[in-house]
Amino acid sequence: MNKPVLMEDLPLRRFHLRVAFAGTGGVFSDGFVLGIVGIAVSIAAVPLHLSAFWVGLLGAASLIGLFLGSLLAGPLADRFGRRWIFGYDMVLFAVVSGAQYFATSPTELFIFRILLGVILGADYVVGKALIVEYVPRRYRGRLLSTLSIAWASGYVSAYIVGLLLKDVAPDSWRLMLALSGVPALLIFPFRLGIPESPLWLIKKSRAAEAASIILKKFGENVAAGVAPGSHVASKPARFSTLFSARLRRNTFVGCVFFTCQVIPYFALGTFTPKVLESLNVHNNYLGAVVYNVLLIVGSLIGLTIIDRIPRRVFLTGSFYLCAAILFALASYSQSTIVTVLLFGFFACVLSGAANLEYVYTPELFPTELRASGVGVVIACSRLGSAAATFLLPISVQQFGIRESLFFCVGTLIIGGIVCQLFAPETRNVGMTSEPEPVDNHGHIALKARAEKQ
Repeated sequence: MNKPVLMEDLPLRRFHLRVAFAGTGGVFSDGFVLGIVGIAVSIAAVPLHLSAFWVGLLGAASLIGLFLGSLLAGPLADRFGRRWIFGYDMVLFAVVSGAQYFATSPTELFIFRILLGVILGADYVVGKALIVEYVPRRYRGRLLSTLSIAWASGYVSAYIVGLLLKDVAPDSWRLMLALSGVPALLIFPFRLGIPESPLWLIKKSRAAEAASIILKKFGENVAAGVAPGSHVASKPARFSTLFSARLRRNTFVGCVFFTCQVIPYFALGTFTPKVLESLNVHNNYLGAVVYNVLLIVGSLIGLTIIDRIPRRVFLTGSFYLCAAILFALASYSQSTIVTVLLFGFFACVLSGAANLEYVYTPELFPTELRASGVGVVIACSRLGSAAATFLLPISVQQFGIRESLFFCVGTLIIGGIVCQLFAPETRNVGMTSEPEPVDNHGHIALKARAEKQ
């Protein structure tokens, strides 16, 4: 009899591509929702009588919802499974998106934006966990990186749609916001046939169901890689384990890296035209188009290199490079062309590094706590990005754009230092294993490896 092949060592199959594609719907919608709000709110400012406070609050509303949704959905997905949330949350998202068209006050719009964020937060958590537990290890980085491309595509598409619709009618902002539900409806049919994660089923002592799914989707002689009767499978998973000696370093690294990466991403991206205007770029909408196009270029570059270099090198290097570019941008203002190029280069590098949000985050946690761990990391990051999005317009008004950019530079440097000191390497780690820790000098610890040998 041939030796069984592990799921994560299989060659790439059409089913793997389908799972990855189905996961793109939520992140594309997330990118669209967050990308469209900057233009939509600027147009709605007059009819809805929005103050600077409301502009910042509406820009941050979906991020606040993402914080709540990801924090709540993680434990639910680890306890009850990934499939049902993943299968049907996009329908609810489309309904709430359409309801934005009928908003008549800032309060109503704020509530709708919060609800959208909650749904997207749940989808973020469940989608990442389900995809990473299905795709082969060899292709994991590249397939999960398609989520980053989908997010950037949604973000850029939103900006283009906003530019096309901004002069159509005084209330064009309503149509902009409502259109965010369209990609969610289009992706819904692709999610219906995706079954529960076999790795999660085995962790819940439901090995027969897992075996049936594996047989149906991958054929005979394929194993999940987790022994049904193992101690790990029978041991109950507790949320508090994320903060225990076993996993707290991974949880800390995940929260810091994700938060430090998204603070400048959202703070600058949400209000790109206003930022460029403050930097004396007169055609700020054209500059913003360059910025957004390079977001997609960066995502594509990130996809090509993510499985070629260690995760730690990608993490630390991108943080320091982004900090250097943004420092140059904040310090130099003599040429409009140079300003736009620096801003675009920054977008390209940061977007490439954003691939790690989809790949590295779920790799940090074991199957029984993967959704909960991803949920905590996303919640932490969205809390930071929501605060940055809310505070940026106020900061620019009170202190100036350059001081605000220097704050983002400091955030990126902090992220680089933390990752250099503590981030584990996960590139070749299986989903039934745990990443190697590092010592305080950033070297992979050898104790655990020696014990295994």
